[in-house]
Amino acid sequence: MRQITYHIHRYQQGRAFVQTFKFDYEPDRTILWGLQKIKDTQDPTLTFLAACRSAVCGACSIRVNGEAMLGCESKIDELTERYGTDELTIAPIGNFRVIRDLVVDWESKVDRLKTVAPWIFLKAEFNEGDKIVRQTPADFKKFVAGTECILCGCCASECNKLTARQDDFLEPYVFTKANRFVLDSRDDAPMAHIQPAFDNGLWKCVHCMNCISRCPKHLKPAQDISNLRKEATKAGLTNSKGVRHAVAFKEDLYKTGRLKEVSMSLKSDGVVDSAKQAFYALRLWKHSKINPFELVVPQKPVNGIDGVRRLMKAAEEVSK
Repeated sequence: MRQITYHIHRYQQGRAFVQTFKFDYEPDRTILWGLQKIKDTQDPTLTFLAACRSAVCGACSIRVNGEAMLGCESKIDELTERYGTDELTIAPIGNFRVIRDLVVDWESKVDRLKTVAPWIFLKAEFNEGDKIVRQTPADFKKFVAGTECILCGCCASECNKLTARQDDFLEPYVFTKANRFVLDSRDDAPMAHIQPAFDNGLWKCVHCMNCISRCPKHLKPAQDISNLRKEATKAGLTNSKGVRHAVAFKEDLYKTGRLKEVSMSLKSDGVVDSAKQAFYALRLWKHSKINPFELVVPQKPVNGIDGVRRLMKAAEEVSK
């Protein structure tokens, strides 16, 4: 009889350990079904969350072999075929404080979510009692994707920036929620969402794109961050290294089609912060990764610079 093995990362009373469970294989079953079977037949102390079992509530998010996913929609058959083994490692989602076994603490995460005011500030015309003011299908289409976020935490679990440091960057789903209301034509206070996003690491996303690849609803938090950056810049929020870096990058690309690494650092970080990286810069120069003489020797444009400029102008027109 074929058996499935779960190596479950557990945490109880301050003690972390891995416990192995085996159960008989049944076709077309989910990871969550396996957890429930273990709880019902082997160890009733195993703790995890589950509610809708239909990929709607987001409660059952876990990591399977290091990848965040929803336990209720992840099929054992598909995962064992993908990984080439009947042994699966089950762990709580990452970048959350573990309370017990596979259950993580959402209380502090909800507090962080509230910083971007994830609710609508209705314009007067949409808030006049019995008067009906319809939103156009085109306006609705702009933000409807963001309403699909179920706060499962999979994007936050796999976010490389949060893994490195959490106190200066919000979870990707927070930016998705903020962008959803910024795009809503009925909202009368976009800066109530944009300003706190800007103040809490909007320009510190490292573009790992794990938030996109691991979202069970196929949302794109990285694109939401990009749109919030655009709106923040349009609103005059430019006092940021990220903004200065983006502007320097664009100017170099348009002028010559090449990046001037040394001057980009000076424009982005300023003289003082750039000077702090002098030793690192010397190492880069030693290995021909940068050329300090670019500051005084003009660079020639690359072949096809006119095409590069046309593409940049076309991209600007599309983004308007």
